[in-house]
Amino acid sequence: MKFRIRKCSVCGAYTLKKKHCGTGTVCPHPLKFSPQDKYARYRRRVLFDEK
Repeated sequence: MKFRIRKCSVCGAYTLKKKHCGTGTVCPHPLKFSPQDKYARYRRRVLFDEK
């Protein structure tokens, strides 16, 4: 499934465009979750080490 709606990272507006307010937009949908995810531990480690 391909999501079309996007969210502007500057003003928070929802749009269908790739760019809004002169910057790129992001996908507002959460990532898919799977209890059998083998690599979740590594992704969380990278995520929390960056902060």
